[in-house]
Parts: sequence; structure tokens; C-alpha cells
Amino acid sequence: MKVNEVIGALNQWAPPAYQESYDNARLITGHPDQDLTGIIISLDCTEEVVQEAIDRKANLIVAHHPIVFKGLKSFTGKNYVERTVIKAIKHDIAIFSIHTNLDNVNTGVNRMICDRIGLNHCQILAPKSSTLTKLVTFVPAAQADVVLDHLYQAGLGQIGNYDECSFQTKGTGTFKPNDQANPAIGQVNQRESVEELRIEGIFPTHRKGKVIAALKKAHPYEEVAYYLTALENENQEVGSGMIGELDAPIATEEFLKLLKTKFNLSVIRHTEFHKTQIRRVAVCGGAGSFLLSHAKGAGADVFITADFKYHEFFDAEKKIIIADIGHYESEVFTKELICNFLKEKFANIALNLSEVDTNPIKYF
Repeated sequence: MKVNEVIGALNQWAPPAYQESYDNARLITGHPDQDLTGIIISLDCTEEVVQEAIDRKANLIVAHHPIVFKGLKSFTGKNYVERTVIKAIKHDIAIFSIHTNLDNVNTGVNRMICDRIGLNHCQILAPKSSTLTKLVTFVPAAQADVVLDHLYQAGLGQIGNYDECSFQTKGTGTFKPNDQANPAIGQVNQRESVEELRIEGIFPTHRKGKVIAALKKAHPYEEVAYYLTALENENQEVGSGMIGELDAPIATEEFLKLLKTKFNLSVIRHTEFHKTQIRRVAVCGGAGSFLLSHAKGAGADVFITADFKYHEFFDAEKKIIIADIGHYESEVFTKELICNFLKEKFANIALNLSEVDTNPIKYF
């Protein structure tokens, strides 16, 4: 098995197109065609994690956080980033990051947090817009099902919990082939009228190439007529944070005790308990203060995230409880999330959860 096979599966799960502009989710070191000997799954990639890969004879590290965010202009080992990269390259170890793209997909980091807490009816807290495209095409009625099957397989027509979604209207298409044409229907230099279906459907914009290729492969016409329209609609499957509900309200103190148990916490930084019970819960793995207004607007009783600054806690304004559980603590179980995904995809590869505690923050 090649490294690229694992990367391909991870990119299909969390497309790189969904990462934030500042991010660097990608293959950072190593060659995609190198043979795979084993995988270390970690939250961060440090020198210690690279050594762990060496000791376990694994040549791929799948890390949530990228070791490189910005371009490196030298490799002298003057800081931990350069030393980690140098060590990985020296020992032919590939480092792959799956970061904010995994944060932003419906089955990613925030869903994992919701599942650990036991939330139901979970939805993206701040859905992304401008990630969808509408396709309109025209197909002879007799071949419509074949074309649609190919389009659905390429990614057209998924809306929430529904797939194979499209809209069709009947009409008449006309055309006249010239001398250079090779028409599937009709004769050269004669106008032809055909009963056609106008088919409309949406797809994730990053799948444009696959959708158009499927359309042209399945369509019977020599020249395929189609229109693409970029949509500003919110994509309910992609975005930041998540919100859900407990089966029943529980006392606020009991809820924070639950958090401590589920996330192995020694401390939680929080605002005052102006609510006696918790039912509706917003979450964001890692630094999520930018979503506070979304959490309040969605009617959450509590917002679980990390990295709130002192003055940002005032913004709760007794409308919501902020529970800062720590960056590492909110995302460390991402290792298990990635591992479980890869286990389902690949039965015969050596998967190892990193045993290195990469949390730079300690508590006394």
C-alpha cells in the first residue's frame, strides 16, 4: 500500500477545499508514492512523535495540527518546527495534516465532541456559504436515468440526510448537425427535435471536475449542453462548530462534572452559572471564541470550546455559559476519530495512536 492511498481516503472524508485560508492541511513531508509501513496518529507532530514513528517502524504520521503553518526559509534546527521537519525527512517519514477541513465537515472533530457528551439533533453551528454549485443539463428522456446514475455517483444531489436529489422538467430540444458532426440522434444538415429532460441538481464545488466528467461520459450527445451556477446558499454539511441537545436538562454543576469525566479534565474555566440547567449545547474544538455570537444566537445554554481570552469572557453577558476546557483537551480524542475512520477503510495496515503527550500546557 502507498502513502497516497491513505491520503486519498482522508481527503475524501475531509476535502482540503474546506480548510480555512490560513491553514496548511496537506502532505508536509514525504513522497505520496512511498510504500506504507505503518501509521502514527497524533494531535500534534513534534520531535518526540517522529521518534515514536521511528521506534515503531511507521513511516506516516497523520496529525491534526500541521507542524508547518507558514513557509520555512531555512532548515538549521533553530526551533522545534525545523528540527521536527529535518528529523522526518532524514528518516523518510511522511507527515500529513488533516486540520480545519476535519473541523469543518459534519462527521469531523465537532461531531466527535458532541458524541462524547451525548448530544442529539446535532447541526453545524456556522454553516459555510459559497461551497455549492448548481448544474443544469438537458438529456434525452430515454437516457436520463443512466446520466443521473453517473451524476449521483460523482457527488450530485446530496442534501443533508437525502441523496439522489434533483429536479426535472420536460421539454423539447432542437439542433441541426453540420457536416463535421457525428450526431447520436438525427441526420446531418437536418433540424432535429427531441423530447428532453432539463435536469437540475447541486453538488459540492470541489467535485466539479468529477461531476462534469461523469456528465460527459454518460451523456449520449456529441456536444453536451450544461450550465454551472455558483450558489451563495449555506451548506448545512460544512462549517464551524456544532450545536445539539441533551436527552433531558441536567443541573449546570452536574453537566460540568460530566465534561470533566468525558474529557479527562483537571480544570474548566467558565463564566458564572446564571443558568441552573443545561439542555442546548454548542461546541467547537480548539480555539472557538469567534463563534460565541453564533452560539448565543442559536439559543445555546453553554458553549464548550478553548482559548478564550480574559476580556472575551465578558461577552457572555449572562446569556450563555462559556466553558473553556483547553485546546488540547477538546481535540485530543481526534486521534481516535481518525483511527476509527482508517480502520473501516483499511483492514491490513498498522495503526498506532501516539502515546506522546504533546500538550504544552501543564497544570500545578
